[in-house]
Amino acid sequence: MTKKLQEKEPDTVHTVETEESAVDPELVARLASLLANEPEGVVRSFVEKIHQADLADLIGLLSPVDRRKLLRIIHVDLDPDLLFELEDSLRKEMVDILSAREMADAITEMDSDEAVQVLEDLETYQQTDILREVPREERRDIEKGLQYPEDSAGRRMQRDFVAVETDWSVGQTIDYLRDEEDLPDEFFDVFVVDGAKKPVGTISLSRILRSDRGTPMREIMDDTQVIVGASMEQEELALLFQKYDLSSTAVVNEEGKLIGMVTMDDVIDVAQEEAEEDIFRLGGVGEETVSDSVWSATRKRFLWLLVNLGTAVLASAVIGLFGATLEQMIALAVLMPIVASMGGNAGTQTLTITVRSLATKELTSFNAFRTLRKELLVGMLNGVLFAVIMGVLAMFWFDDLEENLMLGAIIAAAMIINMMVAGIFGVIVPLAFERMRIDPALASSVFVTTVTDVVGFLSFLGLATWILYLPS
Repeated sequence: MTKKLQEKEPDTVHTVETEESAVDPELVARLASLLANEPEGVVRSFVEKIHQADLADLIGLLSPVDRRKLLRIIHVDLDPDLLFELEDSLRKEMVDILSAREMADAITEMDSDEAVQVLEDLETYQQTDILREVPREERRDIEKGLQYPEDSAGRRMQRDFVAVETDWSVGQTIDYLRDEEDLPDEFFDVFVVDGAKKPVGTISLSRILRSDRGTPMREIMDDTQVIVGASMEQEELALLFQKYDLSSTAVVNEEGKLIGMVTMDDVIDVAQEEAEEDIFRLGGVGEETVSDSVWSATRKRFLWLLVNLGTAVLASAVIGLFGATLEQMIALAVLMPIVASMGGNAGTQTLTITVRSLATKELTSFNAFRTLRKELLVGMLNGVLFAVIMGVLAMFWFDDLEENLMLGAIIAAAMIINMMVAGIFGVIVPLAFERMRIDPALASSVFVTTVTDVVGFLSFLGLATWILYLPS
């Protein structure tokens, strides 16, 4: 199924595939061929037929050489939508090609929230150079947006909105919407404010159009509105939209005055960003895309790989304590990784659920103990089940039957212990980091894995040394 999408210019219509969101590989190959063999005019005509969101994805799939060549071709007639849609690393490449004047022209055509998002990732000197070229009124709005905390509602809000006073009639409102030129290009809700410019209600355009012209706005407005402060974190903002099924919401300053609005399309971007951020952090990497340079990707991954190296050395040191035991029975070395692996996977499962529950506010201090008890029981039950399975396998794995019976009992007991510990620390560690105001998604994974490795090796080799009376 295909769908026609029309851009801002009425004569520009793009056809996109709605059943497949990925860029067609043949399109990438075709563009690469044009860049290699055709003049710039042919390339420019080709990309003009592609929707800006698809073009942004397409640019990310090109080789670095082709990408830079294409950016130099299209920067002359740059569509501001493309600049906004590009990945951060690709946008920085584009900024290096564009002059400050060209960047200023592009962001001036954007909504204020989009302009802030484009500028916030640039270096301070780049922001200064670009903003110097932006008209005074737009520059003031953008600078105000950049003053709010990163990842806050103030950074995400649009400063262009429609607000009318409570004593206005429907007729006055309709005439205002029809005649006023300085209004947002698109809006669906009208905010109703009191004399102090504080929001007291909202009303949809459809209801305004269906009401009598003489009806006061205060009689038809919805006063059960959700209002957010400009400093609210964007993750919490996204949860509010999800909880209350909002299409837009008012943003107020410290005095409670209306200063902007956040819409659903802004929140969709937030939800995607937060999900990607949590995935990256659970994996121990920073924000990264396939278009990042080798050096950039190496730098982002190095720190947590270094931390992981330290924890691996710690686990190996624990194994070293039982060197004599391992020399006496090689079977222990064969079975030992199984205990640590099962504990690590169980801990990761619990950790993932806990981090998600903290992010969605489902897990709080009120139900933390209940959650801990539940995960302990889950770990114990899974531990018993897999202990039985692994114990039986261990008894038939090696030749010595008497020794195998002891091995089966040892690995069964160690697996129960380690999976219970995994359940406990999969909850305790992210809760502790949350209490210390450290992002649990960023730091928990390494610590939980370390605990399960150390406990797994200690319990298995310690029990083996004790039960089999082997020297330690």
